[in-house]
Amino acid sequence: MNFFTYDISSISPMKLCIIPMVILVLSLVSVGMMWMQTGLPVSPGIEFQGGISVTIVTDESPEVLKEYFSGYPLISINEGINNGKYLKFGPMDDTTARAFTKKVEEKYSGAKIDQIGSSFGKTLQEQAIIALIISFIGMAIVVFAVFRTFVPAAAVVISAFADMVMTGAAMNILGIQLSLGTTAALLMLIGYSVDSDILLTSRVLKRKGKFDEKMEGAFRTGIIMTTTTLGAILAMWAVSAIGGIQIIFEIASVLLIGLFFDVMNTWLTNAGIIKWYMTEGKGRLSSGQRGA
Repeated sequence: MNFFTYDISSISPMKLCIIPMVILVLSLVSVGMMWMQTGLPVSPGIEFQGGISVTIVTDESPEVLKEYFSGYPLISINEGINNGKYLKFGPMDDTTARAFTKKVEEKYSGAKIDQIGSSFGKTLQEQAIIALIISFIGMAIVVFAVFRTFVPAAAVVISAFADMVMTGAAMNILGIQLSLGTTAALLMLIGYSVDSDILLTSRVLKRKGKFDEKMEGAFRTGIIMTTTTLGAILAMWAVSAIGGIQIIFEIASVLLIGLFFDVMNTWLTNAGIIKWYMTEGKGRLSSGQRGA
């Protein structure tokens, strides 16, 4: 069990929090710049900005496809099994869209073409933002209601917020767009991110014993839970990558990124705030009163 050793007794709360805080600031800059450019913290996919997606079966290379569709706003080409290709195009006016549809159908029989108008995409965009905000606020209310103490509850909320912002910044860097699938992944991430944070905070606040021992015990349980979840999501990511299932691949990618940041924010950011609260803040007094 040495792999699960977690000893922060010699590390100050400030040192625990400094690296995550620097990454958080840089991430805020990234999502802020994207928000000013697009109106969303993450680069929007065709579901939110409008566009056309085409699914075809062809043995042509991406280079050949790019040449064939050179007159249209091609965004990306994803390859699947059995020569399947999934192409994304940006918004087009009605005349261009009709010419594009004719061009596709003339060469690729059985092609599946889906078009999303910019106005409908704008509506989806607003609904997605509202869903994320409501979910996060709901999570924060539950956390504060459970702990009823500002600093520990705030630590959980701050860590969850950092997970979301850092994941969004990583999506911008890696070119993962905000789609209906990745929005669902971000909603799931809100639940995943608070899971280990609540475990840590509950163990430290509500159990008796030495602070370092409670922290190490919480870490062992939490890291096993997170590792199990990571293993399942990694398997989903690998299968979807091999099978060319784009939406599952995007969901799994976002969850993997988010859980990586969750480990850092739980066991550095949240742990640093809780350590300060229990050793230097008001938690020290209440802990002594409980005989911990």
